[in-house]
Amino acid sequence: MSESSVVKILLAANADPNLGDDFSSVYETAKEKGLHSLEVLVTREDDFNNRLNIRANFKGCTALHYAVLADDYLTVKLLLDGGANPLQKNEMGHTPLDYAREGEVMNLLKASETKFQEEQRRKEVEERRRFPLEQRLKEHIIGQESAIATVGAAIRRKENGWYDEEHPLVFLFLGSSGIGKTELAKQTAKYIHKDVKKGFIRLDMSEFQERHEVAKFIGSPPGYVGHEEGGQLTKKLRQCPNAVVLFDEVDKAHPDVLTIMLQLFDEGRLTDGKGKTIDCKDAIFIMTSNVASDEIAQHALQLRQEATEMSKKRIAENLEDVQMTDKITISKQFKEKVIRPILKAHFRRDEFLGRINEIVYFLPFCHSELIQLVNKELNFWAKKAKARHNITLLWDREVMDVLADGYNLHYGARSIKHEVERRVVNQLAAAYEQDLLPRGCTLRITVEDSDKQLLKTKDSSSPAAEKTKLPTLRLEIVEKDSKSRKLDIQAPLNPENITYFL
Repeated sequence: MSESSVVKILLAANADPNLGDDFSSVYETAKEKGLHSLEVLVTREDDFNNRLNIRANFKGCTALHYAVLADDYLTVKLLLDGGANPLQKNEMGHTPLDYAREGEVMNLLKASETKFQEEQRRKEVEERRRFPLEQRLKEHIIGQESAIATVGAAIRRKENGWYDEEHPLVFLFLGSSGIGKTELAKQTAKYIHKDVKKGFIRLDMSEFQERHEVAKFIGSPPGYVGHEEGGQLTKKLRQCPNAVVLFDEVDKAHPDVLTIMLQLFDEGRLTDGKGKTIDCKDAIFIMTSNVASDEIAQHALQLRQEATEMSKKRIAENLEDVQMTDKITISKQFKEKVIRPILKAHFRRDEFLGRINEIVYFLPFCHSELIQLVNKELNFWAKKAKARHNITLLWDREVMDVLADGYNLHYGARSIKHEVERRVVNQLAAAYEQDLLPRGCTLRITVEDSDKQLLKTKDSSSPAAEKTKLPTLRLEIVEKDSKSRKLDIQAPLNPENITYFL
């Protein structure tokens, strides 16, 4: 039976034409299959002719690579018609066209590559239309709708050719810690690049606080230690010139590093320590900073307070067009009169700020967003409880409200994560250690007292004492008759209650 007939049968049986070969060497395959290496060599030569160098690495080669190596026009056409990707690379980074001889196979592959690229572009445009970037980002990021809309609009301009191709796209993300700045940069890279490892470059700018650390950024000049290694940024940008580059906590970088970044943003190119120039006009640069985070947070809270009071007033006046909303917009006046002077004072360079396409503001979470964060965190632990111990974890809205009160403006989503760990996961771990959780049981997290008694204590009658007492969360086992039984967990030693003797 000819190779083309075998390929036809396999394609009819829905075989994947883009699967890569695991073959690395004649000797490895001979050992694995229990054959003599000569048998493997003869078989491969019979199948593909003597163009197969026995020392070459064929790992990742697809059926199309091999059909091209064999110069088999009919099989190449069958594979291409069956959905084989003419642009797929093997482990050496070669496409099938790289192995083609001059002639009809080469012409067919060139035509197929062009057609495949056009089809890919059409599919990507259709995919972007059906699932816009904003929609995808909202699946991973809670809140920050204004930030998502700003980034989405700028990237849409770039993707559709409505941008200045002489300069890269530059963003400055402002806001408190743990509020979604880094996550938005990551998800943007994920959207643009399939290979996120190459397509996302993250540099912690707190590592570049000294003048001499510029060398780590672009590489050491000739004659200096580390010259051959190259710089952290230049090395990665050479591998992926259109990467999404995150400069985390840019306010901590030395002014000399900012000078290099200005060249990068202004000219879209960078010269490394070896004197080689890297063109990166197609890259997207995102800087994050905590500068002015307190001012932004306080302004947002004030706006929310004003919006709430306005809504209450309109309700009291029995107006019908009342909208209770947490959504607010930072005014242009606040950006110009408050934020810009702070940025100017810190970065001390108008031209640096002038090269930023968009300054993106991240606001503190409102109550509804905090409930989403708590729910997300509890769901994370519920999945772990089910997977590791076959325990079903339940909770109600009141529990989420109590945990949402643990939100700290300065630590953002991390404060919610720590609150859930401190008040729920610690109890789960202690109950498990004390053998109180039967495998396969159902657990419910509850607030110990009812709404009215939530803040009361047995031994305190003063209003001040009542206010300082936090609601207590408890674990209950749900029995088969739907009745609940509270768990008697022996509390481990609390560090706050330990007496230290000096």
